[in-house]
Amino acid sequence: MSTIHICLNHSISQSSYNIRKLFNLEREKASARGRAAVIRTNCKGVVPKACLNVDVEAASAGKVGSAKANAVIEMEGKYLVGTYARAPVVLERGQGCKVYDVEGREYLDLSAGIAVNALGHGDAEWLKAVISQAGTLTHVSNMYYTIPQIELAKRLVACSFADRVFFANSGTEANEAAIKFARKYQRHTCTDGKAPATEFIAFSNCFHGRTMGALALTSKVHYRAPFEPVMPGVTFLEYGNADAAIERIKQGNIAAVFVEPIQGEGGIYSATREFLESLRRACDETGALLVFDEVQCGLGRSGYLWAHEAYGVFPDIMTLAKPLAGGLPIGTVLVTERVASAINYGDHGSTFAGNPLVCNAALAVLDKISKPEFLSSVCKKGLYFKDLLKQKLGGNRHVREIRGLGLIIGIDLDVPASPLVDACRNSGLLVLTAGKGNVVRLVPPLIITEQEIEQAAEILSQALPVLDEDNQK
Repeated sequence: MSTIHICLNHSISQSSYNIRKLFNLEREKASARGRAAVIRTNCKGVVPKACLNVDVEAASAGKVGSAKANAVIEMEGKYLVGTYARAPVVLERGQGCKVYDVEGREYLDLSAGIAVNALGHGDAEWLKAVISQAGTLTHVSNMYYTIPQIELAKRLVACSFADRVFFANSGTEANEAAIKFARKYQRHTCTDGKAPATEFIAFSNCFHGRTMGALALTSKVHYRAPFEPVMPGVTFLEYGNADAAIERIKQGNIAAVFVEPIQGEGGIYSATREFLESLRRACDETGALLVFDEVQCGLGRSGYLWAHEAYGVFPDIMTLAKPLAGGLPIGTVLVTERVASAINYGDHGSTFAGNPLVCNAALAVLDKISKPEFLSSVCKKGLYFKDLLKQKLGGNRHVREIRGLGLIIGIDLDVPASPLVDACRNSGLLVLTAGKGNVVRLVPPLIITEQEIEQAAEILSQALPVLDEDNQK
């Protein structure tokens, strides 16, 4: 057993804080199947305000059998509501772009917690921000002012189109807030005695969340059907069909148009400049609001800080979530002053949203990702990855297209992708599916190295034959 002894001291100043004194990470190489880790934290010289002792059994490949993983999987089946079809892996720790299971096996993580861990696992600056704030002030609710929340809002406004920010706890919550803000804006601006616009437009292959409003805006029928009736008044149009969108917007009664500049869950489809420009013009002409959902594609993943910057088209509202707090739960709604002016005290709210702990973590993430050299590296690595995939996979008869922007990449197959995903996992590579289950989705940490990209491409290439084996059964 090793012991993690975490000391949280609110008197630690930023200037004197030294994460190397708090955390001494000793990594030992284990067998070829993985690594064992012993993490010791030295709190000498610090008077703790709160201490947490956790005993952790070091993962050692060859010593820990599958019985441990099976026991965890069995307990999950006994105690948790069965909403997730999980991969049969029990992950225990992570560092950088690698994660390790309870048996000590190492995996190259190109799922990144579904595009959440943009800085990978255990980023030093992020960890420092979390520990420092946890020992100072974690949560007080939105009944009071807190400095990290105000500072994060200020920073988000400074680097975006927006004038104001609302904080939530997830992407679906952010989209729920955007729905309410759009409805309230239309009511606020409707002064001619007519009924305010209340309906919405969304697009094929879109995904906006699983709560009831966001679910109503999500195109996949099998997500909505078990919970109908959902919110009425949503029209689904073909993604990219500007003519159909313009026609429907001009028919009236559209409060807002929700669109992802790059669709993630839907299959890694990118909008065109012409499509987004058409939406912008039609919304301006009719008074509808344009909402960009950048929950998955935003905050550097495309190689731009915001995905819509690649198109030169700007929304009235933008929703964010996944990577912003580096793995802690956060959602944000960025709005123009015109939209914000319609929202009054009590129109919306959240107990947990924007608490000091999460916001301080988000500041650390935003500080790093917003740097031009960081974004440039994402662009460069994304191009290299796609070129490499085209070289190694492009000739395979099942690969129809390799697409994406930056480090959100899709491998479109003419067969289900699950066998390839499983084969990659068995070879130490974690990837996701998307679309109708026929797209391999690659959303690695943005810190991934070229060497790790080469490793991932090689595993994908070596795993491709499983597609033929599966189809011959």
